[in-house]
Amino acid sequence: MKKAFSTENITTLISKATEITGDLHFSGVLEVEGKIRGNIYADDDSSAEVRIRECGLVQGEIKVPSVIVNGLVEGDVHSTQHLELAAKARVVGNVYYHLIEMVMGSEVNGSLCHRATADMKPRQIGIEKPDVAAKDEVPTFVENP
Repeated sequence: MKKAFSTENITTLISKATEITGDLHFSGVLEVEGKIRGNIYADDDSSAEVRIRECGLVQGEIKVPSVIVNGLVEGDVHSTQHLELAAKARVVGNVYYHLIEMVMGSEVNGSLCHRATADMKPRQIGIEKPDVAAKDEVPTFVENP
């Protein structure tokens, strides 16, 4: 009997000689040594991790639960679990994180924005209730002189 195929432990490598143009959606682990000109996404409820190596370049947004940067990212980084900025990390954009680890020498040219777990979940758009006056409250009128 065959075992079920699991994508949790799969590692994908974008080598130094590779350049990808376009968005990338993945699961498992993604290691980037080459160039990606596009956005990188993974499901928030997954255990996905992206690692931008020292010679790696991403020109686009990253939205992955766990992110390790030791290369150059030109775009915003969104991490819902763990974000590590290694010694040679350079981020030109805003960084949204839940838990961050920065090593001396890492560089962020943008804002660091902490997000609580509740802030990271999608928000539902609902009907806002209008302010209703209390039952005993009597409206007051002002007369013009």
